[in-house]
Amino acid sequence: MSEHAMREHPAGEHAPNGPAVSSPAPNGPAVRTLPGPWGAVLYATVTTHVRAVPRRRPFRHRGYLWLVDLDRLPPVPRPLRPLARFRDEDHAPARDDRPAATIRRSLDRFLADRGVRLGGGQVLMLTQARSLGHVFNPLTVYWCRDESGRPLCTVAEVHNTYGGRHRYLLPPDPDGRAEVPKDFYVSPFFPVDGHYRMTLPEPGPRLHLTVRLERPGGHAFTATVRGTGRPAGPAALLAAALTHPFATWAVSLHIRYRGIRLWLAGLPVHPRPPADPRPAGHQPADRAEPSEEVPAP
Repeated sequence: MSEHAMREHPAGEHAPNGPAVSSPAPNGPAVRTLPGPWGAVLYATVTTHVRAVPRRRPFRHRGYLWLVDLDRLPPVPRPLRPLARFRDEDHAPARDDRPAATIRRSLDRFLADRGVRLGGGQVLMLTQARSLGHVFNPLTVYWCRDESGRPLCTVAEVHNTYGGRHRYLLPPDPDGRAEVPKDFYVSPFFPVDGHYRMTLPEPGPRLHLTVRLERPGGHAFTATVRGTGRPAGPAALLAAALTHPFATWAVSLHIRYRGIRLWLAGLPVHPRPPADPRPAGHQPADRAEPSEEVPAP
């Protein structure tokens, strides 16, 4: 963290190369302040997918994720923007010939439709930025606080490889744990049944997320994401991009490669359910192709 940042946030606690978390305010709960010249965190990550039925070897890939404040997106300078863009349409697609809303406005509407008033509260978003013209986010997570800084809810935004998107609203929990019914078609190798057990604690210096799919016959699939954070800035972005130069493309390719292998191995395919009226925040999937269950980045 820079000396200037330390002067602005003298109460911040931080680990070496890790993000700062502000201390509790005298008259209220903690307010999260992200470190570094861009007020954001870059996590070097390892993502693991494990199928329980039928048993398969674990599928792993490395990459990096951003933790950003939705109201203070990183001011990436123009020469570096090909490596990191945060586009509204990647999370809030245009519909009915209307332009995409901002990510924040789209999230506000999603929550308001479910009786949750975000107001001016802080939202931290964990996601991949668009890099080299491409992005695919199997999972984007939003940690939402109310205007007083108290945890309000978590939103898990799942994308599939067919162009679909769905948001799950999770209640606040000190450990980030929640269970939700699975009601979005992700992979042709699993029907739309069962429920997810998600553990999505707000990350600090380290990131550790887990998503488990439980089906009527038992545990079916687990995805985990582990990572170590460092304050985001020009040097950190260049280092991440050089270490994983095609990270956003690799996610899409790995998922499709894994899906094709499962298909060739003879796993039964479950057709996509017919189109139904969808709740706000849900985008339909219009294409079908083999892909792995991917509710994790």
